[in-house]
This record gives sequence, C-alpha cells and structure tokens, in this order.
Amino acid sequence: MSRRTRLAGALLALATTAAIAAPPAVQALPEDWYPESVAIGPDGAFYVGSWRQGAVARLKPGVAPKAEVLVKPGANGLANGQGVLVDAKRRALWVCSGNSGFTTVPQTPSALKRYDLATGAPRASYAMPDAGYCNDLAQDARGNIYVTDSFHPRVLRLAPDATALTVWKESPSLAGEGPYKGLNGIAIDDGRDIYVSLVAAASHLLRIGLNADGGAGEVTRIDAPRVMKNVDAIRAWKPGRLVLFESNAFGDGPYGGQVTLARIDGVKLGLRTVVGGLNDPSSGAVLGDRVYFIESKYGLLLKHKDDDAAVPRGVPFDIQSRALPPD
Repeated sequence: MSRRTRLAGALLALATTAAIAAPPAVQALPEDWYPESVAIGPDGAFYVGSWRQGAVARLKPGVAPKAEVLVKPGANGLANGQGVLVDAKRRALWVCSGNSGFTTVPQTPSALKRYDLATGAPRASYAMPDAGYCNDLAQDARGNIYVTDSFHPRVLRLAPDATALTVWKESPSLAGEGPYKGLNGIAIDDGRDIYVSLVAAASHLLRIGLNADGGAGEVTRIDAPRVMKNVDAIRAWKPGRLVLFESNAFGDGPYGGQVTLARIDGVKLGLRTVVGGLNDPSSGAVLGDRVYFIESKYGLLLKHKDDDAAVPRGVPFDIQSRALPPD
C-alpha cells in the first residue's frame, strides 16, 4: 500500500501569518475516518481526508470541536483520500485519490481531484498517466500543483490552466526499493527547493531544485543520521526547517510512528523528535509554532484485508498538536 509545499510556503505560510485564533489542542474527527492527510485554510479551518471513507472533513475554528463532512464519500470518484491541499486563491480543495482498496466506496483509477473549497462540490478530475498513484501534493507561488507518484520515480505537475497532469521530473535517482518504487511526501522549502520522500523507509530525503523558470533542477540526496520510519508527509516550517511525519507504515508495531523536526544543513539532515509513540501519524500541518497531526491507525484495516466485516467499527480519530521546539 502506498502510505504514507511553495504549498508549505504558500499554504502554511498563509495560514501561519493569518490573524486567527489557535484551534483547540485536540479536535475530534468522524468515527472510522482513518485519516491520511491534513491541510489548513487561511481562516484556520482544518481539512482532513479519509483513506477509508473517500471523503474530506472540515473543522472550522471557533466552532465546537466537531467535524462536518465537506466532500461526501465517493464524490467525484474519490476512493482512498490521500494528500489534501487548500488553494485559497482559486477557492479550490485538491485531493489525491488512491486505489489501494479498504474503502467503503467504489474503487476508481488514481487521480487528482478538485472540489469547491466552500461547498465541497466536485469541480474536476485529472487522471494519473501510466496508471500512476497520486500520493501527495504541493503548490508553488505561481499556482502550479506538484504531485508525487508512488508507482513511478517521478513528480507530476498541473499548471493553473492545464487540463492534464504532465511529468515535471522523472529520474532513477528518485527510485526507492520494494513494491512501491516511487515517492510519498512532498514540500517546497522557501520557494526554492522541492523535498520528497520515498515510500520505502530510507535514511535520506531527496531534493529537487526548482528553477526560476519553473523547470526542474538536479536531484540531490540529503542524508539523515538514521533510517527514518517511512516519511509519509513533509511540511516546510521555516527556511531550512522541515517537519516530517514518520508513519512507520511498514514497521512491526502500531506505536512506532513519530513527528520529527528536520534541520537542513547542505546535504545533511539533523533530526529532533517532537513526539513519539504514535499510531501511524501519516500527516499533519504547521500553524505558527505548533504542529498538528493525526494518527491513522491503518493496522486495524490491514489486519482484515479480505474480511471487511471484521474491521472494527466506532474507532475514534482526532487531530492533536504539540509545540515545535525553539529553533
């Protein structure tokens, strides 16, 4: 299973600088949500995709901590809800739709989906070329959407007025090991470099230069001091600082995941654990000096791949937060 931003520069910087009240420390999601990705809007609202329900929930600031289902299950062919991105300028909500199974809605070919940010109404769908897998996404200052492909070593791009995804960067240097040889998380640091992670557990991230003309530069390996536990999502915090969500997707226990602060020093990563002992923390978002994260609890699904009736019902999910350590 493929498990697990200029977006963190455009989206998270926008959310960080917005004059909004801090959300509660813990916010409840719908039962049996099995969340995969989190994004924050300019008003401080959280958007959380469901890997099982094929839907997106919204939690508005200043409202009782109860989520509303904004994108209805299966709307616009959404199956496994993967990466979520808020595009406030175009009043759009972008969602990667996967096709890994385990859903309560019909399976459809993996694609990038667009919805109305206010109403959740379907707006468009963009197929993944060559039967690729849309995992996560980021946006630059020009409005280009960058998408990681978990089945191929490449990053795709959707220009603001384009009608189809095209290959932005493909290289053997972006290939991982195992059945999913492609990419997972993605973030844009300070509008200059794109960082991506492999689906497989690895001791490095990969940096792709973002040229002034929007073209792709070279791929550089950024080494960490240890093997990271499946970096499912990446968020840019400050220039040279990333927040990594290590889901431990292919680990040997449910509570091996963690949220990690990464300091970029040339071609090296310095790592500092923010919170550990988490149950599949596949994604999160940064608001000010706090990180908000989910626990996806995917093990409860994977144990019952061939018997959906045996999947536990009434499983609770929420968004939690921690203060990021002083820089």
